[in-house]
Amino acid sequence: MAQRGESYKKAGVDIEKAGEFVKRIKSFVAGTHIKGVMADIGGFAGLFKLDVQDFREPVLVASTDGVGTKLKLAFAFDVHHTIGIDLVAMSVNDILVQGAKPLFFLDYFATSKLDPVKAESVIEGIAQGCRMAGCALLGGETAEMPDFYAPGEYDLSGFCVGVVENSEIVDGRTIRPGDAIIGLASSGLHSNGFSLVRKIFRDSRMNPDDIFPGSAKTVKEVLLEPTKIYTAEISSIMRDIPVHGMVHITGGGFYENIPRIIQKKLSAAVRFGSWEIPPVMNWIKNQEDMSWEDMLQVFNCGIGFIVVIPPENIEDVLSRLDAMDCRAWDIGRVFESKRMTESVVFEF
Repeated sequence: MAQRGESYKKAGVDIEKAGEFVKRIKSFVAGTHIKGVMADIGGFAGLFKLDVQDFREPVLVASTDGVGTKLKLAFAFDVHHTIGIDLVAMSVNDILVQGAKPLFFLDYFATSKLDPVKAESVIEGIAQGCRMAGCALLGGETAEMPDFYAPGEYDLSGFCVGVVENSEIVDGRTIRPGDAIIGLASSGLHSNGFSLVRKIFRDSRMNPDDIFPGSAKTVKEVLLEPTKIYTAEISSIMRDIPVHGMVHITGGGFYENIPRIIQKKLSAAVRFGSWEIPPVMNWIKNQEDMSWEDMLQVFNCGIGFIVVIPPENIEDVLSRLDAMDCRAWDIGRVFESKRMTESVVFEF
């Protein structure tokens, strides 16, 4: 028994250690189970039974994403428990945009040599993110690939599946001139722009444990602040209020993401300064001497998610988000645009 797998172990893959790792994370996974989960991890695939009686025409919504080079800072700071939340958030927030309810999540963790403690911390964060999103961690894959990754490093991918009633899909087609643009606060940088953030951090010569300028947190806490998951907030809004469009402010910032839901002959006028800019955004801008237009192309600048609603619902939305401790602002309006007008226009 002990000799089985010895040759593979000599090549750098420890099957026994991988098996022990799966056993260690089972409790994390079990803690995310919701109605519909039909099997524990360890099988060839996860099983989820969709209760179709809850829907007339259920439509499955799926998204996949990673964390990008934010991982490099997790390696450098040796902090791994928050990066799993980022992984869940990036896919979950994308399906929320369509009005979908997250059902389950799958992860892919790949490394050169499995470090059970480090990997367990990552998976614990993924499970925490799933609980925050209200979905099940249905399964995943742990791949040990010697010589493929740098020592001590790993890569992550995530896959989320949700469901929405066909008649309730949110895709921006009902957006009208005069609609209000509500911006929900981000938790920080989220998971975009980190190739530039890492450069700025290196150039700043700050230490990870230094207090971040304008904050009571350390540098590593601010830069690795996990991406906010908006499931509860969006569920509350959609329960009672007509939502015409939603945007996850992710890679490409405002200029690339808002046009994904704006129909032809419409534009979004966004009032810059109508929301609170986090200290980390001002720090980046000042360190790199960037314009706000450039910042808004790369970063969320304090707005992680946008909801487009009829103007008569502004106060209702803002008050219920405030009751949920989610800061939000009325940041703009949709207007009928002329032929040469950009889809996103900032009022500075």
